[in-house]
Amino acid sequence: MSIVNIAAYKFVTLDDIATLRPALLERCQALALKGTILLAPEGINLFLAGSRAAIDAFLASLRADARFADLEVKESLSDTQPFRRMLVRQKKEIITMKMPVIKPADGRAPGVDPATLKRWLDAGHDDEGRPVVMLDTRNDFEVDVGTFDNAVDYRLTKFSEFPEVIAAHRADFEGKTIVSFCTGGIRCEKAAIYMRDIGLEHTYQLDGGILKYFEDVGGAHYRGDCFVFDYRTALTPELTPAATRQCFACRAVVSVEDQRSPDYVEGEHCPACVGARRGAPPAGEAAAPSAPAVTA
Repeated sequence: MSIVNIAAYKFVTLDDIATLRPALLERCQALALKGTILLAPEGINLFLAGSRAAIDAFLASLRADARFADLEVKESLSDTQPFRRMLVRQKKEIITMKMPVIKPADGRAPGVDPATLKRWLDAGHDDEGRPVVMLDTRNDFEVDVGTFDNAVDYRLTKFSEFPEVIAAHRADFEGKTIVSFCTGGIRCEKAAIYMRDIGLEHTYQLDGGILKYFEDVGGAHYRGDCFVFDYRTALTPELTPAATRQCFACRAVVSVEDQRSPDYVEGEHCPACVGARRGAPPAGEAAAPSAPAVTA
């Protein structure tokens, strides 16, 4: 597999996005990289893919900026380029929570590394004997592809729903150690800060998210694959592309079984969106496939 895929983020104050954005785009295009970089006053979030030489050159130039010198990267390999274009976008937040008081750049909640988490899950409790609750901060369709055993899942449709849901269920976590997790760490970092702020003191974020967990300890205590926001759709615990696909007409996750259906045509429609249309008057033109949104 010759394509190197990287995912990284950092919460750091950025006040020069107007000049940083075109500079990053130019650098990526010169290296023939594809993917998405999100920039916001609160930091950077990126998903990029290209040759090993190109990825290493980009990271070297990015880390030359003192603000990104300690940028940590999750890496996987693929046979083909999982992105179709190169985008650098400016946003209000690199992950939308709509809680401006949550500022990870000012200090993050404690994290737990993958090896320690595995040890806790093996034992059924943390080092102080408290039961460990795994809290999935991702959207419902991501969770359906795979998650940790017995993880709490509130069927979120967007991350901005998280604060209200957790506040309503705060009592469920009393006396327990909570480990928030997501794909690459960005959502669970904000989630852990919020939970600490509302008094859930034994809250940790999984450092590096599911992808780092896979990289360090494999798939122990995890069932299924990990949804990713590119054209691979999901990664196995071995960090290889899974057989799962995503319909880019309706964005439903398509299982291997559903891919055998005559209603599945890659890039056009799947059993979910065909089923939704049945019984309705024929629509004019089919919706154009769209690239997946980027998050972590």
